[in-house]
Amino acid sequence: MITQLRGRLVEKNPTYVVVDCNGVGYLLHITLNTFSSLPTDEAVLLYTHLSIREDAHTLFGFINKTEREVFKLLISVSGVGPSIARTMLSSMTSEEIQQAIASENVPVIQSVKGIGAKTAQRMIVDLKDKILKTFDLDEVSVFTNNTNKEEALSALEVLGFARKQSEKVISSILKTHQEASVEQLIKLALKNL
Repeated sequence: MITQLRGRLVEKNPTYVVVDCNGVGYLLHITLNTFSSLPTDEAVLLYTHLSIREDAHTLFGFINKTEREVFKLLISVSGVGPSIARTMLSSMTSEEIQQAIASENVPVIQSVKGIGAKTAQRMIVDLKDKILKTFDLDEVSVFTNNTNKEEALSALEVLGFARKQSEKVISSILKTHQEASVEQLIKLALKNL
């Protein structure tokens, strides 16, 4: 398994690069994020993933290990192949993908060309726990400002609503309105309680 390549950048395009390693040229398919992060000098180090299918052996290159790990997680989902994973990593940063999956943000995932509602939901079900473990994402930051959630819950309790019911409503609001302030959370929750 080829895990990384260090060599001279011979050719650079938005979708692929050619890296010369001691006289052997390797064609690596890359994401737009990797393309924009490539150094201007000729010496490069790219982390790789070799995809083997019946009809092709394809080498993918990534600017850092995090991007490669997210790629591997994405292609582990049924219905997500290397080309969709590469499109996703070209449309969003690794961190944005991690946040979207961990916060169960289906619309953001669905905004990527080639990903429908079912695939987005399958990604969340398959990858949420892995992403939270692998990348040490703090679940508090994932569900955005947790203090806003707590303050809104306290206010709703003072208004006489049951905490359990309020918590369900606010959690569902945070999935679609991640940047909501305490006031917005309370107003939206009151409409749904």
